[in-house]
Amino acid sequence: MSSENLAGRTIAGYRLLERVGEGGTAEVYRAEHPERGPCAFKVLRQRLRGDPTAVKRFLREAGYGSRVRHPGVVRTYEYGEADGLHYLALEWADGKSLADYVHRAERLAPAQVGHLVRQLADALSAAHQAGIIHRDLKPENIIYDAATERVKLLDFGIARDAELPAEERLTRTGFFVGTLQYVAPEALSGELVDGRADIFSLATITYWLLTGVHPYTGRTPRELFQQLLTAAPVPLNQAVAGLEFPAALEAAVMRGLARDPAKRQPTVGAFAAEVEAGIAAGPAPKGGGLLDALKRAVGRRR
Repeated sequence: MSSENLAGRTIAGYRLLERVGEGGTAEVYRAEHPERGPCAFKVLRQRLRGDPTAVKRFLREAGYGSRVRHPGVVRTYEYGEADGLHYLALEWADGKSLADYVHRAERLAPAQVGHLVRQLADALSAAHQAGIIHRDLKPENIIYDAATERVKLLDFGIARDAELPAEERLTRTGFFVGTLQYVAPEALSGELVDGRADIFSLATITYWLLTGVHPYTGRTPRELFQQLLTAAPVPLNQAVAGLEFPAALEAAVMRGLARDPAKRQPTVGAFAAEVEAGIAAGPAPKGGGLLDALKRAVGRRR
C-alpha cells in the first residue's frame, strides 16, 4: 500500500509544499510557515500512529532536539499533535547530507576535514552540555551546505538523556542502538553510553572523510560486529595504499577510535583540537621506508 501524501495540506499552521524524504518512522515535507518561512515538517508514518512505542520515540526525538540550541544543530521549532498527526517542525537547512556530498567528491582535503570536524565537535559539545548524547552520529545525519561549507547536525531519534538514573541506563542484553559502521564498541552490549561514544563516531567519520574507507573492514554485519568487539581498527596510514598523513593526525584519529572509552579524548572538543593540531603538523614525513633507506645508502656511496 502506498503511503499517503500530505502535500498541499496545512497542519498546525504549516503549509506542506512537497514530500522530500521518508524513513522507517516518519515522512519529511518541505513546508512554509507565515512567520518562520521555509521549514522541514516531519510526520509520523500512518502505520505507526497507533503504536505507543513509536509515538514515544518520535516525541522523544522532538523533545531532545528542542533542548539543543546551537548554529550547528538544526533547530526544533515545535512539535505536537494536530489533525490526528504527530508532527515535528524544524529549521529548513540548505544543502545535502554529508554522505551524498562525499560520495560525489570522494576524499576531502585534510584542511577541509579539520574544518568540518571542528564544526561537528562544537555542535556535539552543545548537545552534551544540554545533557543529550546523540548516539547515531553518521554522515547521513549531517547536512552539508557546499556553498557556505557549513554543517548542521540533525536526527535525535535515538538520543538519550545523560541524566537518566542508573536503573534506566540498560536496554535488552545484546541489543544496541545506532548504525553499525559508526557505533561505539561499548554500545554493542546494549548499555546506554556516555558522550565518549559520540567521540568514537566522530573519529570514524573523520577517518572516512580522510580516506574514503572505514576503520573496520567487515563486509557483513556479523563480521563487523565481531571486529568492533575484538579487533583493532586499521591504522589511518594503512587505510589506503600511497595515502599518508602526519603522525600526529593519525594518533589523534586512532585515539578517538580506542575500544576502551577511557583511552579516548575526554571530550569531543579535545578530539577536534587534536585533529586540527595533527593537520597543522603538515604532510607526512617522507623517507621512512626501507626503499628510501636503500636509496640514501646508494647515494652516499657515489
